[in-house]
Amino acid sequence: MTKLLFTGGTGFLGKNIKPLLDQMYEVTTCGTSQNNVLQVDLAKQVPVLPERYDVVLHACGKAHTVPKTKSEKQAFYDVNYQGTVNLCAALEHVGVPESLIFISSVAVYGCEYGDMVSEDHPLDGTSPYAESKIMAERYLEEWCRRNQVKLGVLRPSLLAGKDASGNLGAMVNGIKKGLYVNIAGGKVVKSILMVEDIARLVPLLAEKGGVYNVCDTRQPSFGEIAASIAKQLGKRKPMSIPYWVAWCMAKVGDLLGGKAPFNSYKLEKMTQSLTFSNEKARTELGWEPLDVLKNYKVS
Repeated sequence: MTKLLFTGGTGFLGKNIKPLLDQMYEVTTCGTSQNNVLQVDLAKQVPVLPERYDVVLHACGKAHTVPKTKSEKQAFYDVNYQGTVNLCAALEHVGVPESLIFISSVAVYGCEYGDMVSEDHPLDGTSPYAESKIMAERYLEEWCRRNQVKLGVLRPSLLAGKDASGNLGAMVNGIKKGLYVNIAGGKVVKSILMVEDIARLVPLLAEKGGVYNVCDTRQPSFGEIAASIAKQLGKRKPMSIPYWVAWCMAKVGDLLGGKAPFNSYKLEKMTQSLTFSNEKARTELGWEPLDVLKNYKVS
């Protein structure tokens, strides 16, 4: 069976897709937790790998936090960029793989809003998260070219799956507690992807390589997603408040500072649509994404 090294294989992504990968590959997980086959901190050391792998799925990364200090900002570069450098050094010692697949992010484009952003968009991301992902992508491009390794880069949108974190996790928790509300009818759209699709894409990327945005084709609105979650939880459909009410709440939050759960920045994020095009992946890989509204199960 084809051997696959999976970094970050015990986090949110790993928990959701490893059972699917196990059906296709002999999987070895690598990461900081004790649940990994190879327990190592890639940000701090070059691991000693026991053997050569045919395919590497590099998903180890730091995300979903807003850095407040210099050390917190540096952690993104240590994990996302230096961790990639250290992984490649380790692979050279045991023999490079045939294919390496890197889980990047649509954050590399630096877009706060937009419609059907494609892979041709400049990499304008300036946050520590986006910059560290851009640096890792560029390093891998050169390393894979030099070592004749087929490189596949996935830039996923917001991920939906069991125990999702980030904005989707916050939505689920808010609906559970009866605290979530839609703003102006919940018409805002943010591209989203079923996490299981990453596993379905791995063999396609391992064979072909390339750089691809990956997200649902339907592009459901926040209101549609919230209604689906509420129905699954047996809760009422979240109410909607007018934009002006949300604006007033945001201004109060601005005055309260960091302790406020809602402010103008969050209002802007919740009311500006940002979608990405998956046409390249569908055309070149023959891939069709799962429909999030039909497949996302909260429990």
